[in-house]
Amino acid sequence: MHDSQPRTDLVAYTVALEAASRTLALVRRVPAPFKSLADQVIRAASSVAANLNEGNGRFGRDRFNHWRIAYGSAKEVDTFLRLLSGAGVIDTSQAKQAAALFDEVRAMTWRLIHPKGC
Repeated sequence: MHDSQPRTDLVAYTVALEAASRTLALVRRVPAPFKSLADQVIRAASSVAANLNEGNGRFGRDRFNHWRIAYGSAKEVDTFLRLLSGAGVIDTSQAKQAAALFDEVRAMTWRLIHPKGC
């Protein structure tokens, strides 16, 4: 079924850290009316990296649950970046770059959740 050994290296985690760092810097100074969206994107971006790392140290279903949460949070970040960019309160080019990194994280996380042969 699924590998029961914890992974020692997780590229998705490294990319998630970079994506989250860029996102946090990007939304740091959004105007007050958009602060709640910025807070949500900060939580979601942080959750991606945190859940990938925590899942990396877990076994079995618990590991996959953390990775599924990370995948969902990465999708959530994409939505918030689009909303803030569309409203013109964050730089669109930087938002697209951060979103592209989260897209890479989602692809890697999908492969973690759905290993070949399962």
